Amino acid sequence: MSTRSPALELAIVLWAALGVVVVLVDAIVRLVPNAIEPIATATIDLPGALAYAVAIVGMAYAEGYRGFQLHFSPRVVARAAALARTPQPTWRIILAPLMTMGLIHATRRRLIATWMLVAMIVGLVVLVSLLDQPWRGAVDAGVVVGLSWGCTTIVIELVALLRGRAPSIDPDLPG
Repeated sequence: MSTRSPALELAIVLWAALGVVVVLVDAIVRLVPNAIEPIATATIDLPGALAYAVAIVGMAYAEGYRGFQLHFSPRVVARAAALARTPQPTWRIILAPLMTMGLIHATRRRLIATWMLVAMIVGLVVLVSLLDQPWRGAVDAGVVVGLSWGCTTIVIELVALLRGRAPSIDPDLPG
C-alpha cells in the first residue's frame, strides 16, 4: 500500500509513461526528414513507392499493433502504475522511463528480452543507415508509423489507467 499522496502518485505515473512517449517522439522527429526526402524531392519511382507501402503496412502491423499495442504499451503503463503505488528508491523514480521500458528493475527474462531487443534495434539502425534512398526512406517511414502507433497506444493505456482501468498485462517486476 502506498503512503504517497494521490498527486505524487499521478506525477510518478505521468513521468514514467510520458517519459517513454518523449523518447519515442524524439526518434520520430529524427526519422521524418529521411522518411519524406524521396517524396519531397519527387525522386521516388514505382518500386520505391511499393517499398513505402509495404514498409508502412508491415511496420504498422508488426511494430505498431503486435509490438506496441498488444505488449509494450500496456506493460509500460502497468509498470508505471506499480512504480507509483509501491515504495521505491528515489533513483528508480528518477529513471522511471527506463524502468517502465523494462531496461531496469524487471524479471531476469524481461531484462534479457528487452536488452536483446535494444541490441537488435541498434544493429538494424546501423544497417538501415547504409541504405540509399528511397529504400532508407521507406524503412524510416514504416518505423515512423510504428513508433507513432506506439505513442498513441501508450497515451490510450495511460488515459484508461487514469479512468480506473489498469492494464491486465503482467508488469514483469522482480519477485
